[in-house]
Amino acid sequence: MIRDKSAKKPAKDAPEKAAEKKAAPAKASFRRERALIKRGIWPVAGCDEAGRGPLAGPVVAAAVILDPDRIPRGIDDSKRLTGEEREKLFEKICATAQVSVAVASPARIDRDNILRASLWALKRAVVALPEAPRHVFIDGRDRLDTSCDCEAVIGGDGIVLSIAAASIVAKVTRDRLMCALAQDCPGYGFEQHKGYGVPEHLDALDRLGPTVHHRSFFAPVAAARAKHMPWTVEPVQDLFSVTEVETSVEIEASAGL
Repeated sequence: MIRDKSAKKPAKDAPEKAAEKKAAPAKASFRRERALIKRGIWPVAGCDEAGRGPLAGPVVAAAVILDPDRIPRGIDDSKRLTGEEREKLFEKICATAQVSVAVASPARIDRDNILRASLWALKRAVVALPEAPRHVFIDGRDRLDTSCDCEAVIGGDGIVLSIAAASIVAKVTRDRLMCALAQDCPGYGFEQHKGYGVPEHLDALDRLGPTVHHRSFFAPVAAARAKHMPWTVEPVQDLFSVTEVETSVEIEASAGL
């Protein structure tokens, strides 16, 4: 039998390419929202926040109720989109959906801690929606204390379309706020890194010290504050230190026994 040598041999890297395609994450969908609509539950909102990790700036939370008949194409987890894509989708979402935003300031983050401040902002965003939702999807593990059903979805910004839309609104809003703060605080590069702890930001902190927009109890900020404003750092008392006076008193007391 004569074999056709012209037949193409399977590429050696075919299995790897197939695995890459198979592993590619699926885009967020409106499937869960439609399931609730079929059960007569509407409005349905998605909420998400941006800015838990940075050393400076607020946490921004957003809540979105998408219009089932006017859903902009391309909505996905904000982290999977370019800045230009996020900006375009932000405008489309705001033009077609019910949207609300709430902000937790650095002062609130310092007072409550980052998790509580984020949940506080998320709840305020949900309450501020033009129409009260009957069901809320939230990204992450923690549910909100709302008057309606609240469902936490781990990785929800890449699964639930309403959450993905909220992630875009929160991210774009916060980025714009950080660019505005950069005008008031030149030298820190807020317009570039948006307050995250990148080397350029850490270098600026070390040179210039923290601003009122920095989160005081985040370690790099606390270190910079101790360097530039040591008078604001309360000394920690050594509970194991024993003074000479205390020692002499103890010796005299034991001798009397």
